[in-house]
Amino acid sequence: MSGHSKWKTIQHKKGAADAKRGKIFSKLAKELMVVAKAGGSDPNTNASLRTVIQKAKAVNMPSDNIERAIKKGAGETEGVTFEEVTYECYAPGGVAVVVQLLTDNRNRATSELRFIFKRHGTDFASVGSCTRGFERKGEIMVDSTIVDEDKLMSVVLDAGADDMSQDGSQFEIITSPAAFPNVTEALEKAKIPTLSAEVTLLPLAAVPVSDPAVASTVLKLVGDLEDNDDVQNVYTNMDMTDDVIKAMQAKG
Repeated sequence: MSGHSKWKTIQHKKGAADAKRGKIFSKLAKELMVVAKAGGSDPNTNASLRTVIQKAKAVNMPSDNIERAIKKGAGETEGVTFEEVTYECYAPGGVAVVVQLLTDNRNRATSELRFIFKRHGTDFASVGSCTRGFERKGEIMVDSTIVDEDKLMSVVLDAGADDMSQDGSQFEIITSPAAFPNVTEALEKAKIPTLSAEVTLLPLAAVPVSDPAVASTVLKLVGDLEDNDDVQNVYTNMDMTDDVIKAMQAKG
C-alpha cells in the first residue's frame, strides 16, 4: 500500500493545480449529477452522494455549485445526461492504467482517449485486463502529526474500517465502499481532519518502477488524461522507488 500512498502524494499536487483552474469543480459537478440521478438528491439517504459532497467540500467547491449540480442530476432543473465509461491501457514498464470517464458523447470521448494513448505509445487494452488488478476501496489519509495513533485507530475501527497503517507523515485508512461514509462521518464527529477521503481503485499488486524515465513517461500520460474534460479519475499500479519519487517531486 505504501507505493500507492506515495503516488497519491504526487496526485494531490496535480489535484491542487487543477483546482486553481476550476477544472476539478466541473469534474465534481458531473459526478454529483450522476450520483444524484441514480440515488436521489438527499445525502441522508444517498451514501454515494454524501461521499462526493465530502470530496467536493475537501477542495473548497462552493456550496452553490454543489447544490446546483445535485438539482440538475436529480431532475429538479434542466441538465445534461452523462454516461459512465471505463477504458484501460498498459503504459511503459507494464504499468496498468484505468481511466474512468463521465461523458455526454461516448464517440468523442473514445476518439480523444485513443489520440492521447497513441501519443504516448500505447492503445486500448482488452476489457478487464487492467481492472482485474484493482479493487474498489475507501481510502482516507490523515496527517499523523496532529492525531494520536491509538485514538485514530479506535475511531475508525469502531466505525467499520478494514485497516489502518502509517506511511511517513500520514495515516492511511482503508474501508469497504459501504463503510466509507460511516468512517468519514466518525472522523468528522471526532474533529479529526482528513488530507483526502475518497472511494477509489487500489492495486492488488504494484508494479515497481525504478527508472525515472519510465516514471516520467507514465506521469505525463496520466497528466494528459487528467486534463481531458471527460476524464474523472485515472488509476495506476505504479510503485515508484523513493529516489524516483524525490526526482518527480523536484520537477514539480
